[in-house]
Amino acid sequence: MASLYVSPHPDDFRSLMALVAAEFCPSRPCTLIEDPPASLALCSRPSLVLGSGGGEVLSGASAVAWYLASQGKRIGSNAKQESQVWQWLSFADNELTPVSCAVVFPLLGVMGSMQLQQSSHAEMMRVLNVLDKNLEPRTFLVGDSLTLADIAVATAALLPFKYALEPSNRKALTNVTRWFLTCVNQPQFVKVLGQISLCEKMVPVTPKPSVAIVPAANANPTADANAANGKRLSLILVSLQKKAKPEKKDLGVISYDIPTPPGEKKDVLSALPDSYSPQYVEAAWYSWWEKQGYFKPEYGRKSISEPNPRGVFMMCIPPPNVTGSLHLGHALTNAIQDCLTRWHRMRGETTLWNPGCDHAGIATQVVVEKKLMRERGMSRHDLGRDQFIQEVWKWKNEKGDRIYHQLKKLGSSLDWDRACFTMDPKLSYAVQEAFIRLHEDGVIYRSKRLVNWSCTLNSAISDIEVDKKELTGRTLLPVPGYKDKVEFGVLVSFSYKIEGSDEEVIVATTRIETMLGDSAVAVHPADPRYQHLKGKMVLHPFCDRKMPIVFDEFVDVNFGTGAVKITPAHDHNDYEVGNRHNLAFINILDENGLLINVPAPFLGMKRFEARKAVLQALKDRGQFKETKDNPMVVPVCSRSKDIVEPLLKPQWYVDCADMGKQAADSVREGRLKIIPDHHHKTWFNWLDNIRDWCISRQLWWGHRIPAYFVTVTDPSVKPGEDMDGHYWVSGRTEEAARDKAAKRFNVSTDKITLRQDEDVLDTWFSSGIFPFSIFGWPNEDLSVFYPGSLLETGHDILFFWVARMVMMGLKLTGKLPFKEVYLHAVVRDAHGRKMSKSLGNVIDPLDVITGISLEGLYAQLQDSNLDPVEVEKAKQGQKSDYPTGIPECGTDALRFALCAYTSQGRDINMDVNRILGYRHFCNKLWNAVKFYLYLGPFIVCTLCGEESVSDRWILSRLCSAVGQCNAGFQAYDFPAITTAIYNFWLYELCDVYLVRVCLPCLCLPVSGVFCRQTLFTCLETGLRLLAPIMPFVGEELYQRLPRRRSQDGHPSIHVTPYPETEEFCWHSEDVDRQMEFVMTVVRTIRSLRADYNLTKTRADCYLQCIDSETMSLVEQYSLQIQTLSLSQTIQPVPATGAVPEGCAVAIASDRCTVHLMLKGLIDLEKEVAKLTVKKGELEKQMDKLREKMDKSDYKEKVPVKVQELDADKLRQSQTELEKATEAIDNFKRMV
Repeated sequence: MASLYVSPHPDDFRSLMALVAAEFCPSRPCTLIEDPPASLALCSRPSLVLGSGGGEVLSGASAVAWYLASQGKRIGSNAKQESQVWQWLSFADNELTPVSCAVVFPLLGVMGSMQLQQSSHAEMMRVLNVLDKNLEPRTFLVGDSLTLADIAVATAALLPFKYALEPSNRKALTNVTRWFLTCVNQPQFVKVLGQISLCEKMVPVTPKPSVAIVPAANANPTADANAANGKRLSLILVSLQKKAKPEKKDLGVISYDIPTPPGEKKDVLSALPDSYSPQYVEAAWYSWWEKQGYFKPEYGRKSISEPNPRGVFMMCIPPPNVTGSLHLGHALTNAIQDCLTRWHRMRGETTLWNPGCDHAGIATQVVVEKKLMRERGMSRHDLGRDQFIQEVWKWKNEKGDRIYHQLKKLGSSLDWDRACFTMDPKLSYAVQEAFIRLHEDGVIYRSKRLVNWSCTLNSAISDIEVDKKELTGRTLLPVPGYKDKVEFGVLVSFSYKIEGSDEEVIVATTRIETMLGDSAVAVHPADPRYQHLKGKMVLHPFCDRKMPIVFDEFVDVNFGTGAVKITPAHDHNDYEVGNRHNLAFINILDENGLLINVPAPFLGMKRFEARKAVLQALKDRGQFKETKDNPMVVPVCSRSKDIVEPLLKPQWYVDCADMGKQAADSVREGRLKIIPDHHHKTWFNWLDNIRDWCISRQLWWGHRIPAYFVTVTDPSVKPGEDMDGHYWVSGRTEEAARDKAAKRFNVSTDKITLRQDEDVLDTWFSSGIFPFSIFGWPNEDLSVFYPGSLLETGHDILFFWVARMVMMGLKLTGKLPFKEVYLHAVVRDAHGRKMSKSLGNVIDPLDVITGISLEGLYAQLQDSNLDPVEVEKAKQGQKSDYPTGIPECGTDALRFALCAYTSQGRDINMDVNRILGYRHFCNKLWNAVKFYLYLGPFIVCTLCGEESVSDRWILSRLCSAVGQCNAGFQAYDFPAITTAIYNFWLYELCDVYLVRVCLPCLCLPVSGVFCRQTLFTCLETGLRLLAPIMPFVGEELYQRLPRRRSQDGHPSIHVTPYPETEEFCWHSEDVDRQMEFVMTVVRTIRSLRADYNLTKTRADCYLQCIDSETMSLVEQYSLQIQTLSLSQTIQPVPATGAVPEGCAVAIASDRCTVHLMLKGLIDLEKEVAKLTVKKGELEKQMDKLREKMDKSDYKEKVPVKVQELDADKLRQSQTELEKATEAIDNFKRMV
């Protein structure tokens, strides 16, 4: 029988996970809480010994739980589900466990920072909200039954639910709470946990005596670790270099001043500056990379057409608008795409990332029209079409490449020689060819239907250009062309008289002016109130129009009176009703929003002036009933801010039915992979119900439609109408179109007169063929780079662009345009709000890179189009979020932050302070390499196999980082990549290994050499790992390092091989386990030192060990523990041994307790006095806060956000008070 060794502590969630998993086993292991035999060499619990005679040993919660759950068939029913279970295990271990421990451990009496606890509570709620969204449609995390995923996450959530999640928190986490209770009430959970009591109030809990709580390995937050690491690295360097300066909050700017012509290599022989500075690091590299041809697929190859055994990677950029300037959405897209491109390039693949820019029909025309009016007082109509288009080209040639320069600032490794513009001749020819082929196939056709119409732009616009403005009731909105604001959000009721009767039917509308175009009243066929009106007519009050009462099931009998006015020409639902019942389509608006086809006095009125006039006229006739507030959504044109009108216009449409089915089937059949796969549902829902696509735009700037209306001067051919597709032909030239028309109507060409359509194509049409038009389709060979490997973009344009590329690629080339689609999240501000100029939270990435003052942010607002009220509101938002402006963070830190934030399916709440934290991380890299270079020149040779246990440990961690990074790139899991890099460099290399190397080993003749070789391996490999994400600092530091072999002389880090697991195979679980124990002890000692303010004083430390094996481990690593914890001495003490009095005590693990000697090191009476004063201040603060919160109107008058802050302050003060009281008692016992 197998033996399961677990911790005796009732809250050790790792052991509880294993115990619950064991309950599902057909043959349960024997559970033991006593010490395992020394022969098994177990360093952590839970551990599982297979076989009764001490067979194979599994150690670690995840490994043990996986084995046990697999025996009970609880790891998923197929390979996909197993992968999903493993992802949730990672979520529990890496995201939920650290924040849970940081919040709950201080409540359980484990030493911890109250400040940490406060910040961690918000982070814990963020993580749980992610879980809540995932659980919204599900009972369990994976599949339809409970799996190890539920066991792992539920046990990780156990501590918060028992001690930290108050009822208000649980109410906000409806799905998580439901799921958690479902799990813990399963019989297997109940057998292990008993009945769980949920937290009612978050207060400190008295821990049970002599019981160990094992802190999570990464429970401390990044910010604290950053500061601590900086101090430790300074301690390393202080004995070897001049006295290190303390790290400043406002880091100085260091510039690169050595003259370097553009394209020439940067000087790397001069000494590195004292500290990292983005300006210095990012200078000169990009132009050198570009000149050397590193971004071209031809680099290092004789011909791109030759097969590359490593493969081909091709990706095209989502072409930004030519009018655009860089925003965080671009920055996120390009950070992700450039990381992937650089990774594939370093793997030796033939790599192309193709740049391009979109002509942005509406946006560009609006910009140039405003410029013309501002500078010359002219409209485009004053100039005429041809001259206006020349003005647009002039503007494009002057300003249009601005965004390319910004992309270069981000380090984007695009092949600029292949840059394309959607109005270039090559791409324009492809657009024309695509239209003609689709038109000839009958896929493109002419029809008169309702479109989204902007009266200001005089054009139809796409759905993506319509903002849905939600109103809760009566609201006055500004509308272009109107002096006064216009009323929306009201429902007006009025009556229609029944012909030949005194009866009337009451209807209601939010657009009262449209009643002038009504052609019917509709009721539900089953509504008993109106059965007697079958066949009856109602009379229009303002014209001689009789309108039928029609019976249609679309009517909601419970809304209003159950009768609905029908305006087929101005409402999408009414349009369908009009078609079903053969109603008149009466268009009452012209292209400028003026009323037509209506009686006086309304004829010629502006639409919203008519709104008032119609309302008054109904009142005068006694047919007005009432007006009441009505929540509604108002469609607003994102370009012009005009109210969008549904308008009947003859337009060109693409029949999407068959193409949409093919696109949907490509995902269903696995030929196209969409990542993350939760977008499948929306993909299928849209494509399975796809509507035909309106591709006409009433603009001058864009691809003019190559279609011609035919007039035949022959009496045998009757004249055609605009909406009749038979009278339209398409052609590559006017002559070709004329020939086609002559054949169609069987007349000679001299009897044909052609008029080319004035409209241009929707910008998304040219974007839809972008993946193959950039390579010269249909005239050039596409075989090398088409289909592409990947399309990476935001999920917000899944339909507008991605689906259309797939449809048009399949239709026109017979191939999918790419094999995979990766959709990243939406960027929001630090508070989770959508980026909006009026909120003042729109961040220009270049401001993050170079820094900007608060006054500079204000100045940008003044240059915007916001009205004065919005400017003031935005200023308040900026002042709140960036009180001292935005510090200079640099490109590398911004890219790293964006990748670290990116999580599949989750919005990104961007906090500039976190980006600044990654700038400090760059400084750690800088100092680590400087430290190595300071050791002086020596021969770099290969590793010899005789390295020490510390060397083998850091090499093992390096191997783990290599594996995690490659796996992360393959799975598009960018947070996993950044976490692996960050943890290796900061927590393992800088925080542990550098300190370990410097003090005991470097001065020794043999081990010092081994340490240097190991350190070089870690630095050189570590820089290659991070180079795709941090290209500038990676290159700068790599160029300073020596080369191990002459054949390793790659000119740039970006063309060196990316580290792969086949090369780095030094992973050792035994060494990792031992060092994990060491670091747990070290963290516990450091925590005690911080609690008792032993910043400089070294204290004796006694480590009481539960068994001889632990004693042996402490003796083996005593030097490392002493060095890393800044202790005077490390004394192992057996379980039965005596520890001197006067020590502070903390539990490091279930096998080791730390006793830190304080007696004689601090003035006990002075410390008691200080703490007594602090205790009194805390009590006053708490009394004042309670008095405020106890007021009768507190909950009604105080904003919820402030109430939450007050509750957090009270909890924090309560915990600090308990800590102060405990410390006073400890000190008094020592006196």
